[in-house]
Amino acid sequence: MHAYLYLLIAVAFETFGSSCLQASRQFTRLWPTLGVIFGFAGAFWFFALVLRALPLGVTYALWSGIGMVLIAGSGWLLFGQKLDAAAMAGIGLIVAGIVVINLFSSTARH
Repeated sequence: MHAYLYLLIAVAFETFGSSCLQASRQFTRLWPTLGVIFGFAGAFWFFALVLRALPLGVTYALWSGIGMVLIAGSGWLLFGQKLDAAAMAGIGLIVAGIVVINLFSSTARH
């Protein structure tokens, strides 16, 4: 169970780092740039902890899928980036994939 908590923490760090990446304006602003470094360092640290318990393929699929959904939300909420119907449908498919992995994959269980 700790693995999934660490995975969620890794995704939170990654979402923070990616949001800071947008705010850094190509690394021209100091504090958001430091946020990128902090966010991705934390993300990879916790991602490595998850790999102690879960296989790489499942872990990466969940990490990237959850991260994409949260980063799309961050772009909309923080930066006013719009999502069209095709983008929303794609995000829905990502969420569906995450649900399928967690409900039906024996690989995701340890």
